[in-house]
Amino acid sequence: MPLPTAVLQTPHSGFHWPGGLLTARTRRFFEGWYYRVSLPACGESFAFMYSIEDPAGGAKTSGGFAQVLGPGDKRSYCLLDVAGFWAERDRLACGHWQLPVGKPGYLDPDRFFEYVKRGYQATDTLNQGCIEDEAGQVTRWEYRIRPVHEWGRPGRPTATMGLLSYLPVFEPGWQVLMAHGLATGWVEWQGERFNFEDAPAYAEKNWGGAFPNKWFWVQANSFEGHPGTALVVGGGLRGVLWWDESVAMVGLYHEGQFYRFMPGEASITCSVAPWGDWQIQATNDRYRVEVHGSIGPTGGIDLLAPTLEGPRFICRDTLLGNVEVRLSQIGAGGRDVVATRTQLGGLETGGGPWDGRWSFTC
Repeated sequence: MPLPTAVLQTPHSGFHWPGGLLTARTRRFFEGWYYRVSLPACGESFAFMYSIEDPAGGAKTSGGFAQVLGPGDKRSYCLLDVAGFWAERDRLACGHWQLPVGKPGYLDPDRFFEYVKRGYQATDTLNQGCIEDEAGQVTRWEYRIRPVHEWGRPGRPTATMGLLSYLPVFEPGWQVLMAHGLATGWVEWQGERFNFEDAPAYAEKNWGGAFPNKWFWVQANSFEGHPGTALVVGGGLRGVLWWDESVAMVGLYHEGQFYRFMPGEASITCSVAPWGDWQIQATNDRYRVEVHGSIGPTGGIDLLAPTLEGPRFICRDTLLGNVEVRLSQIGAGGRDVVATRTQLGGLETGGGPWDGRWSFTC
């Protein structure tokens, strides 16, 4: 079945693997996609994580996984053989499953579950899949997405990490595909069905031939009293040519405006614990943003992430984090543009080793 017309025009939406046996023999490669939908009516969230490593096949690390983080910060996942993976190079569209016959590719969503018992397909307007974990628990999902904000000024999507993200300078690459959208559909989770309409949705991806050493992340777009406000914070120890550097960024959408704080454009100070506390402040010539994250009642859970040795439980996440954000003007009495909070914040730390609190300014 042909893919529907793409809606998102965000840079880096397409599959990045250059292909070829030479590439496969000389360099590791991974690409991962992350979709999230928040359900404020019941105080829960779902996140869907997909990954492919060394897609040429033949290596011990060749393969992929589908992983779901659900209510109460419980996880479910399955590993998938590399042969059933497909992705488009010019747009956001990928899938992974094992069919007895035929070449993998986009399926009619109305017939997807007739053919696929373990796997997924995802685009800029659809997220759909089914997995069964080692305990025999089945998770199924299908929802349609109406993108609202990509990344950058409204109507002018840009690369999250700037122009140099198009070159193999920074490893790995990272792109916020959709800072905010509205999702309508359902998730069947451990015998319970969650139906939702116009729920806050989010999507991002990362890719590269090198793997992140250490990182943190904050995301929320279900703030109390401020529908449509969306926050993304990312920080990491990344490779830059032959050295490593600590970098971070903050992006905030509020009432149709995009506020961006990037290295080289703002002063960004971060102080993040190995788990449990995230403090980020950023200032440019017009605005100051302060972000504070803390874990909620579950304490989070370890999740799979790609590594040099294949998928490993090297990051910890919660979708029930407490996130507070305050954006204020510089000068003129420091008037607040917005000050809000949520208990449906996405929080993560990963990699390491973490030798105590990680504090830096960039």
